[in-house]
Amino acid sequence: MGDEKNTRQSDDSNNKGQKKRQMPKSSRQRQPLQPRNEDEFNWGKVLRAISWLAIFLAAFFIITLFKTGDGQEIEVSYTNYQQLIQSGQIVSALIKKSELNSFEFHGTLKDKQTVIDINGKTHRDVTRITLPLPFVDGSVTQQWAERGVSVSFVKEDNTWLNALFQMLPWVLLLAIWFILMRRMQGTGTKGIFSFGKVRTKMMSEASPRITFVDVAGADEAKMELQEIIEFLREPTKFQKLGGKIPRGVLLLGPPGTGKTLLARAVAGEASVPFFTISGADFVEMFVGVGASRVRDLFETGKKSAPCIIFIDEIDAVGRHRGAGLGGGHDEREQTLNQLLVEMDGFEQNSGVIIIAATNRPDVLDPALLRPGRFDRQVVVDRPDVKGREGILKVHTRHIPLADDVKLDTLAKGTPGLAGADLANLVNEAALLAARNNAKAVSMNDFEQAKDKVMMGMERRSLIISDQEKKVTAYHESGHVLVARKVPEADPVHKVTIIPRGRALGITTYLPIDEKHTYSKEYLEAMITYALGGRAAEILVFNQLTTGAGNDIERSTQLARKMVCEWGMSERLGPLAYGAKEEEIFLGREITRHKDYSESTAIAIDDEVKNIVSKCMNRAERILKENVDQLHRLSAALLEREILDGEEIDKIISGGSLTPLEKNNGDTNGQAIDDRQLEEAVKVIKAARDGKK
Repeated sequence: MGDEKNTRQSDDSNNKGQKKRQMPKSSRQRQPLQPRNEDEFNWGKVLRAISWLAIFLAAFFIITLFKTGDGQEIEVSYTNYQQLIQSGQIVSALIKKSELNSFEFHGTLKDKQTVIDINGKTHRDVTRITLPLPFVDGSVTQQWAERGVSVSFVKEDNTWLNALFQMLPWVLLLAIWFILMRRMQGTGTKGIFSFGKVRTKMMSEASPRITFVDVAGADEAKMELQEIIEFLREPTKFQKLGGKIPRGVLLLGPPGTGKTLLARAVAGEASVPFFTISGADFVEMFVGVGASRVRDLFETGKKSAPCIIFIDEIDAVGRHRGAGLGGGHDEREQTLNQLLVEMDGFEQNSGVIIIAATNRPDVLDPALLRPGRFDRQVVVDRPDVKGREGILKVHTRHIPLADDVKLDTLAKGTPGLAGADLANLVNEAALLAARNNAKAVSMNDFEQAKDKVMMGMERRSLIISDQEKKVTAYHESGHVLVARKVPEADPVHKVTIIPRGRALGITTYLPIDEKHTYSKEYLEAMITYALGGRAAEILVFNQLTTGAGNDIERSTQLARKMVCEWGMSERLGPLAYGAKEEEIFLGREITRHKDYSESTAIAIDDEVKNIVSKCMNRAERILKENVDQLHRLSAALLEREILDGEEIDKIISGGSLTPLEKNNGDTNGQAIDDRQLEEAVKVIKAARDGKK
């Protein structure tokens, strides 16, 4: 019967009632894994202690200042005191002398008297008076003796009260120091003695859960991290073949590619405790605090092993040692040394896996990157077209889309955008649709959002003169026409003369496919259409403007890289010239290292100039051969302000665009085009006559 009863109780534990009673037990088991509540500063206790201290002091002062004996003592003036002495009404007196040589007179009257206190208030039936005496000498004592006053002297003991007043300034200084230290620490509710405690945050079940389903465009990184999660869930599967759990995983990649999102997905997938902390949390102004926090971090991890600790922006604490002039021995290096020891030192921390993220792997210390500490380095790069489409699908799952939305087309039109950029694009499209009171987000909303993200926000309120607007139109038309006529160039996606960001006009190009290596012909094509704007200004207006400043800068940098880094100069050959400039905080080169002679430097400058000049001459030749198309493009830009790829192809092929709707009093669009074209022809003829 006893066995059957135990069996029934064991079976009944699967019922709902038993499950409900087991839930608090599970919660109590996970409570020690929460952030360190025992180190939190309890302001309630402090307030209670201050309240009791105030009550004690108030009681002390009340007893000291308002002591009462057999009758109430009335403090009288010195004149009233003399009158009572002369009349013989005072029969006895008690003189209290303090350590400060002050005297208090406490007298007893013969009969009940009516006296006036120092405030002018009359008191009846008074038998006791008091007053402070300025001094007590022989004449005073003689007066008391002549009037028959029985006098006794008492010395007051105020030693502890004096000590209290002497300690009060130090107490105030300690209180001020306490407040300043808490403010400098910025620990919120943490105590002043918790400097060395780590500020980890544990991912709780109540926080929004993110899994690998919410991550797209990083398939290889997901595979690496899923293997670690599987190892934590089933360690025997790998250990039976001699496999060991990786000590650490370092996520590398440009900003916005989803490194932190991958870590959050690991937290959502893993069934083990997951702690997160920033690299900047280890850095403090006090010596030894960072190393103490590293030790506390791993102690917390060992208590919850197996667990995962995610350190975001690890370059804040893991920079190359020996940084700065004359080497270094600072707080950051001590913190890094402690991190190295904890990850793979004399004492093994089995069961604690470190996942770190950084976008600056070049500044990390080599000892931190070696196997045994970070066994795996996972590159999270910008997504390709397939990855971008997957990211767009993830971010548009909860957004109502119109029927004309094609995410694959949108993915092809956003090369180079990271996951954060695509999330911002989707959000901007949703905000734009909501601003227009639409029920769904259309493809037009996505196109406008893409232009805003890639080119900047429109500044239609900027006042531009007609002449400056015309120069901008010809400048951008020069970019478009040269890029259209150079076979190696990327197709033009859109051109606008509406100011966006800090530019008066922008031309965007859309690569046909993803490029990872660039040929010499492609690079020369980039320089050629970059200089097309300057060539158009010279051809039409015979003047130079500052609008081509950025184009010239980018062309020069690209040409110098072709010569000095990529070995694309036939004269100088396949050699690299000039060591890369190293950052001073890495403790390496302070200035750029020049490893070539003066004659070679002259040859490099000549080659860079030849490449840029050759591309400039090519752009000028293309524009002179197609000057009519240049005028048509400029006229269409002045009229419409924005042209897409299809409209550009129609204009260049000689076709006409659909006339824009005009307000009353305006002529049709073709008449405007003819008038502007005629005006442009007059300008080019005047420029040619001036050259002659």
